[in-house]
Amino acid sequence: MASGSFRFDRFVLDPGDRQLRSGGEPVELNARYLDALTLLVSEAGRLVSKERFNDEVWRGVPVTDEALTQCIKTLRRQLGDEAGRPRFIETVPKHGYRFIAPVERIGDAPRGVAAETGAAGAPAARRYDSRQFLLLGGAGTIGAGLAGLIGGLCYGFVGASQPLGPGMGAASVLLVLLWLTIAAALMGGAGVSFGIAAAGFARSPHWSIVGGALGGLAVGGAVKLLGLDAFNLLLGRSPGDITGAGEGALLGAAVGLGAWLASRGTDPVSLRRASAAAALAGAAAGLAIPLLGGRLMGGSLDLLARSFPGSQLRLDEIGRLFGEDGFGPVSRIVTGAMEGMLFGGCVVGAMVLARRSLNGQSWREH
Repeated sequence: MASGSFRFDRFVLDPGDRQLRSGGEPVELNARYLDALTLLVSEAGRLVSKERFNDEVWRGVPVTDEALTQCIKTLRRQLGDEAGRPRFIETVPKHGYRFIAPVERIGDAPRGVAAETGAAGAPAARRYDSRQFLLLGGAGTIGAGLAGLIGGLCYGFVGASQPLGPGMGAASVLLVLLWLTIAAALMGGAGVSFGIAAAGFARSPHWSIVGGALGGLAVGGAVKLLGLDAFNLLLGRSPGDITGAGEGALLGAAVGLGAWLASRGTDPVSLRRASAAAALAGAAAGLAIPLLGGRLMGGSLDLLARSFPGSQLRLDEIGRLFGEDGFGPVSRIVTGAMEGMLFGGCVVGAMVLARRSLNGQSWREH
């Protein structure tokens, strides 16, 4: 049998300590089944024949095929694996079994110390470095830019559908709104993503919530301050209470919460499940912000347009979908929820893909 310890997925297998741990908690396995798992993991990627199980696990004691089948079935149940869609143990009909998940040999690591899973599926905290921090933060920022692109197209088409004055074409309206929305999403996404990625330096993924909130708070506050100063400098007046620190903190905390929820399941983290968790958390925050008197992108655009009488931008078509005269409270709530959903899902989804690239894992669903 192998010496040292092995890390795979969220598990650490320590043959010397006779223990399998998941997230620091022991997983119940009897001695024979632990030996079988150790044999499989130590031979990861290679076929382990039925004869080897008999020789090295049962040590020559005659057993039926049913005993080995029951052993593998129990191991799969404890690992959260499925025979039909294996992520850990693959059946090679009539020959044996193969362990197919990536395995890292961690040598003589201190016993009783399990790997911590970082924010948004980030690498173990004790192995976390600046390269991983930059990759995860950058990926989340790109994901936010994608969310801004989708949102900008929606607002752009709405704005371009309104009657426009001389010299203003629909394409110009679309491009301006697209640029504004992508720029805002990239700035907010950078703060939130790098805040969440910074949680990887801590030993607990719970810090992703704090990191996301602080990142959103810092960027939201800075953007609002600079934006209002720019309007006052260039136009002699400001539009008022556009989106800022409070909205950024709440949305960032929600995205961090989504990242933490995603990290609690199996690893590699399911891209679909991670994106859905973050999208739901983001949608909840996006819905709460207008209810608390705040504004996200749609509400801020409407406020900007109404603060300057010469503006040709109107989002009234959205309000009409909900029976409102203009971009009213229902419109702000619905668009806020949609913006939060897009932002959260795209940011965390991109960070999960980056996490997988660090481990050389496929991005496909398992």
